[in-house]
Amino acid sequence: MSTISPETALVYTMVMVSASDDEMTDSELMRMTGLVGYLPALNSYNIERLRADTDSCIEILQSEEGLDAVLGLIEEAIPESHYDLVYSVACEVAASDGTLSQEELLLLEMIRHYLNVDRLTAAAIERGIAARQKLV
Repeated sequence: MSTISPETALVYTMVMVSASDDEMTDSELMRMTGLVGYLPALNSYNIERLRADTDSCIEILQSEEGLDAVLGLIEEAIPESHYDLVYSVACEVAASDGTLSQEELLLLEMIRHYLNVDRLTAAAIERGIAARQKLV
């Protein structure tokens, strides 16, 4: 049994990506809040927990084995059939401010490899998110 819920694992994913470049931008925080209100996988998540879960994730990330610990919690809480969802949520937050830092790109690659998201699935997710970021 996981120590965190699948919903909290998705929040941890978003926080981890947002914090990867040491700056959680307003656009990233807005996207995180929007995803919590929009994604069916987060329908049962209590938005009131967002701040506490964000703080909890940041605290874990600041520990010696922080990144590995958070990735382990996510892997433990999310069924393997939903690893593409984790990668999608990570990409959404990374792309939300219109730029991808080297830290974000590296973390996305780490998540993809850690969760064994195949390259074709990852490319499809990335392309869909890139299309949604375009301005008319």
